[in-house]
Amino acid sequence: MLALLRTFSWQELRQHPWRTATALVAIMLGVALGFAVHVINQSALDEFSRAVRTVSGQPDLELRAMQGGLPESLYGRVAQQPQVSLAAPWIEATALAGTATPVQLRVLGGDALRLAPVAPALMPRLFDGGGRLDLFAPDAVFLNATALEALGLTPEQARHTPLPWQLGGRAQTLRIAGTVAASGPPLAVMDIGALQDSLQRWGQVDRIDVLLAEGATRESLLAELRRLPDWPAQALASRPGDDQQRIAEMSRAYRVNLTVLALVALFTGAFLVFSVLALSVAQRAPQFALLAVLGLTPRQRLGLVLLESLLLGMVGSAAGIALGAGLAWLALHLLGGDLGGGYFAGVQPALQWSAGAALTFGLLGVAATVAGGWWPARQAMELPPAATLKGQGAGSERAARGLPALLLMAASVALAFVPPVAGIPLAAYVAVALLLLGGMAALPWLLGQLLRLVPQSLLRQPLALLPVERARRMRRSTTVAVGGVVASLSLAVALTVMVASFRDSMIAWLDAVLPAPLYLRTAGSAGRADAAPLPADLAARIAALPGVQRAQPMRSTSLWLSPDRPAVSLLLRPLHGPQGQQLPWIQGPVQAPAGSTPVYVSEAVAQLYGVRPGQEWPLLAQALPSEDSRVFVAGIWRDYVRQFGAIAMDWDDYQRLADGSATTAGPTEIAIWPDGDDTATEQQLQARIQSLMTGPGAAQALEFASSGALRERSMRIFDRSFAVTYWLQAVAIGIGLFGIAASFSAQVLARRKEFGLLAHLGLTRRDILAVVAGEGMAWTTAGAIAGSLLGLGVAVILVHVVNPQSFHWTMELSLPWPRLLALAASVIAAGTLTAWLAGRAAAGREAVLAVKEDW
Repeated sequence: MLALLRTFSWQELRQHPWRTATALVAIMLGVALGFAVHVINQSALDEFSRAVRTVSGQPDLELRAMQGGLPESLYGRVAQQPQVSLAAPWIEATALAGTATPVQLRVLGGDALRLAPVAPALMPRLFDGGGRLDLFAPDAVFLNATALEALGLTPEQARHTPLPWQLGGRAQTLRIAGTVAASGPPLAVMDIGALQDSLQRWGQVDRIDVLLAEGATRESLLAELRRLPDWPAQALASRPGDDQQRIAEMSRAYRVNLTVLALVALFTGAFLVFSVLALSVAQRAPQFALLAVLGLTPRQRLGLVLLESLLLGMVGSAAGIALGAGLAWLALHLLGGDLGGGYFAGVQPALQWSAGAALTFGLLGVAATVAGGWWPARQAMELPPAATLKGQGAGSERAARGLPALLLMAASVALAFVPPVAGIPLAAYVAVALLLLGGMAALPWLLGQLLRLVPQSLLRQPLALLPVERARRMRRSTTVAVGGVVASLSLAVALTVMVASFRDSMIAWLDAVLPAPLYLRTAGSAGRADAAPLPADLAARIAALPGVQRAQPMRSTSLWLSPDRPAVSLLLRPLHGPQGQQLPWIQGPVQAPAGSTPVYVSEAVAQLYGVRPGQEWPLLAQALPSEDSRVFVAGIWRDYVRQFGAIAMDWDDYQRLADGSATTAGPTEIAIWPDGDDTATEQQLQARIQSLMTGPGAAQALEFASSGALRERSMRIFDRSFAVTYWLQAVAIGIGLFGIAASFSAQVLARRKEFGLLAHLGLTRRDILAVVAGEGMAWTTAGAIAGSLLGLGVAVILVHVVNPQSFHWTMELSLPWPRLLALAASVIAAGTLTAWLAGRAAAGREAVLAVKEDW
């Protein structure tokens, strides 16, 4: 077998290197993209987990409030428990540091006397010559290496450089007194008392880290704490590793989806291997027949073709692993670890090589290649030697049967209704694969139906009759030629429709959630739940200004409803009355019963917590300020920003429940409707609003944004998030177009005898080129129709099944017809042009002389 491989198969490679190289490149790109995406995501997740461990330290237990902070007095009660070895309080905030290009810093306030045992990576390291009291100085801050690098400072420069920042809605200037060893995104550590003063959050802490005494357990300590008479019902206990576990679980669907998307190129490559090897076997049929007469058994012919595909897969996979590692290294250095999902934003990971992952993706490439070569190998095995040597081939093709294709498509539809497994739409992925396979199996039948539509008047023309009759009699050969085209085009159409649907739904959602022309917030607080509050009466004072029609307060805060899930966002804004803001409703709103407070949940909350309109939600009532409140779920709305879920609540309802508690802080954002009759410009209106702020740097801490600017920035983020999808789509289309070139040129060049006979019968070279180009147009038109229909079917599964099961939100199907028609037209043009160019090479004098080979 190896001798045949070196002589027989090697000659085929030497004579048609470009055809083999096309299949090789397709497998290489498929493996490379899948492996690169996996390595990038895994490296980012590992780096994120390491950063969480260094920042969170090594406590045995973390205590935090479901909403807001814990009373500082609780820290003393916890520390005095006999089962507690040490307790450390923490305050967390976000600051904008620097002046030219502000850097967002995560700020942690802790007790330096208790940091070393709990979080040694956060222990401040004083610069040489610094005093020990700098650990507690109100103007001293300690930065990690990432923060210094982002600010463009070396440690030597930092000790002499003042640090201006915006924190808690106020401008301050601090001094950098040292560093911390913690890795990860930019981080600042300072004394907890100094941070409380800066934030004006006296008497509160965000979390308490607990080290257990020897022999104590988490369960026994929690039971003891809950028996305390003043233990808050909102206190939530979690393990230190829960943060990284939550992110790993919530990002799993995104990481798996992106990896599957990257493997689209490999799926397309498998069909291209099928086309290339099928054409190769058909072209070498006389040689296979001669080998059979000389003693090569059918099983050996099968093994020879499978061995060819195996070697092709091994070479392509090895090259793909090398290319994938290079792409991953380049992406990590240029883009960081975030490929658009927002889970690992700000993470700068190092490449984490995994031999197991490399082997897995390499085997996937080999398996795809062998699967693509199976049917051509069966062709070689079933080839009749005597008839083939006489030039009669394998006889007439069997009639196309639509039952297997129908069964595959029916199974696909059934699997689309299967729920996800651990948050991963595994059944939906299989449904997509079965739909594509069913569509490919239906190609001969579909081609027959399309040929019936050809007008009989057209068939009276010999140049039109020839390609139509050949397509009618050689349907399976046509399937081989257009198989890769259909696979790549269907996936390209599906991705195009999915992205367009999401984009159109996003635009409609932004129109609903941004009703005001102008928005005001503290600088650098966009998208943050820990934004510094504005003065409580600022909205009323803005509404009283000339040139303002009305102003509405809004606030966003975090709710920890479960230690096993990330925090959800609580959105407070006016929702009731004639001037209440409207939400993009999915269900509802319904009227809440008397004595209960209505809340409106996003789709993610509804799915993750199992709540529906018309029912009460005791868990949320426990997290709200009033202990005796009753919460009624009055509707479900669409939210494309907060991936872990959001709960909307009327501003006045929340203020009534809070009733003067610490959670009644001012708004974090104000929606402003300017008076249309006022002639003041937007800049003049902003100056009037800034004049309402008092205190040093208070006016400069404000940030204005128009609804148009917010929409533009949101869509820019959206396009950046889907940039990887666009590239993967382009690769799939490119592989498909290369497949057209390889398949059509091989088929045309293999028909030199046929063209020579047509020339003997009186057809001119121009006539033969017209026949070949007509065949190319007919085949690719059929492939474009089939690929477009299949793509639309796959898009329905992606939009209505994969997307809701993965990310817990829905969207409307949108068909971008101009782009879809452009995709189909490009495929038809490429097929026609390739066939014509190949026909020029095959319809020359050599074609006429090739007829002599039969005598």
